[in-house]
Amino acid sequence: MIGPVLGLGALGLFFGFALAFASQKFAAETDPKVEAITESLPGANCGACGYPGCSAFAEAVAKGETSVDGCTPGGKTTAQEIAEILGVSHDESEESYVAEVACLGGRDHCKEQFDYDGVQDCRAAMMYSNGFKACEYGCLGLGTCEEVCPFDAIEMQDNGIPYIDPEKCKGCNKCVNICPKQVIRMINTKTEHHVRCNSLDKGKVVKKVCEVGCIGCGICAKLCPVDAITIENNLASIDSHECINCGKCKEKCPQDCITSDLEYTTN
Repeated sequence: MIGPVLGLGALGLFFGFALAFASQKFAAETDPKVEAITESLPGANCGACGYPGCSAFAEAVAKGETSVDGCTPGGKTTAQEIAEILGVSHDESEESYVAEVACLGGRDHCKEQFDYDGVQDCRAAMMYSNGFKACEYGCLGLGTCEEVCPFDAIEMQDNGIPYIDPEKCKGCNKCVNICPKQVIRMINTKTEHHVRCNSLDKGKVVKKVCEVGCIGCGICAKLCPVDAITIENNLASIDSHECINCGKCKEKCPQDCITSDLEYTTN
């Protein structure tokens, strides 16, 4: 009886040592820089960096395959931390961007060409005659962007236009990429005034379908003291690097489609 017990004990010790040796011999080496970089990231796994997750981005930036400021949600602070971990310099940008809905045409201001009672998803609604909005460039307002936001920065308003909280938005671009109307864009946080329209139709067409759409009249461009506004394809655009936030464009816009930050939620 003692013999088999000792035999089993010996086998157990043998395999125990064998497993311990194998774990040491064949263990995958982990780059401590990758671990440090991973810990410095927000951990949102939002994919804004172009990689499938934070770990993949950490490995890529440690190998020099992408830049230290590739994590948009982490912003400048994370970029600086990564630069210090890698021992490289970081040319810190003073600019930051958040998402904005370039449309004010909610239910009260923009006509609809038919009643839609299908799947409550903007992409699905687009399959029916390019959407139910009379303006083919307008926000459909079914909340697809709200559902995809990993930071709870988007909330649908009663008028059917989403509100994006600039304090919560991390600029990950997920809402920008999923919007089938391409009506969500990234804006420079330094610029206070924005043209909240996406229509490329001529003014006469815009007026027929929307009360607050840009008609490309050019009044804003003529009044701008620093030539920061241009009209292209019937749509006004404000250059964030030239704008001095004087507000003259907003004051004279006949369509009220230029808003300031304080009026972001109004419509």
